[in-house]
Amino acid sequence: MPTAPDLRVEIAHGKRSLSLRNPVMVASGTFSYGTDYARILDVQRLGAVVTKTTTLRPRAGAPTPRIDETPSGMLNSIGLQNIGMDRLIRELAPVWARWKTPVIVSILGASAEEYGACAARLEGIEGVAAVELNISSPNAQTGGMEFGQDARSAAAVTAACVRATTLPVIVKLTPNVTDIAEIARACVAAGASALTVINTLQAMSIDVRTQRPRIARGFAGLSGPAIKPVALRMVWQVTSAVDVPVIGCGGISTWSDAVEFLLAGAAAVQVGTATFRDPRAPIGVIEGIEAYCRERGVTGVRDLVGAAKAGFAPAPFLQG
Repeated sequence: MPTAPDLRVEIAHGKRSLSLRNPVMVASGTFSYGTDYARILDVQRLGAVVTKTTTLRPRAGAPTPRIDETPSGMLNSIGLQNIGMDRLIRELAPVWARWKTPVIVSILGASAEEYGACAARLEGIEGVAAVELNISSPNAQTGGMEFGQDARSAAAVTAACVRATTLPVIVKLTPNVTDIAEIARACVAAGASALTVINTLQAMSIDVRTQRPRIARGFAGLSGPAIKPVALRMVWQVTSAVDVPVIGCGGISTWSDAVEFLLAGAAAVQVGTATFRDPRAPIGVIEGIEAYCRERGVTGVRDLVGAAKAGFAPAPFLQG
């Protein structure tokens, strides 16, 4: 029987290193805090769990309606509803400490200082493996995307968190920018251990019967298969611009989607909206990647990372 492929990856290097047993994570905001899903699937098979975004104090979230299905995607404007840092540390971290799967806590603040305060609260907490900075959500009333659209602001938030904790600091980038590579470079220069690319695209839908937006707040974040080509392009761009691991996120539903992101340069991937349709989708992605490696004779999944870039040169425009 052929040797099983090595699925291990690293999503942070150096003093803030973080290794995963496989490259498949679940994305923030789609898997809650992981504990509910642990009743219906084996979370120990996942590469990592990224929690829903959590703030210093609890948030009630946005008014309803705040979810709407679209062709090949979903709009959401949950408004970062969460339990707050105190309950997360008191009630959930002890559960995560018993898991083999690393848990990465997504955090958000209204200022760079508040982001740093969130990161500081998680320092030394057993069960917390890293932090992911949500500087990209279009659904936060304060914080989120407003920091991720400006290189200096993104760097300031990153630096505040790097100073506040020894945990790996992962920064989740927004696609709602002109030049995502510029933002990526600024975050890495400020000390980011890794980058997640991308969060949702700002979007909306209107009900022609009521002649009103279907989302109470008007605009929302678009996720799902519809955004995959955008996410894939941005992963390609960011991995060409920085030298830290990049985690691909956006429209990944199947193992072949995930392999595309690995080939584009991602060190790992996050499965998000697909879990609403099938909570076991991330497990299927893991199994599919392993089968693909066996079929292709790939001994280690890391050999796939960036393979599509090897020797590739964009074709020139044809002259009329």
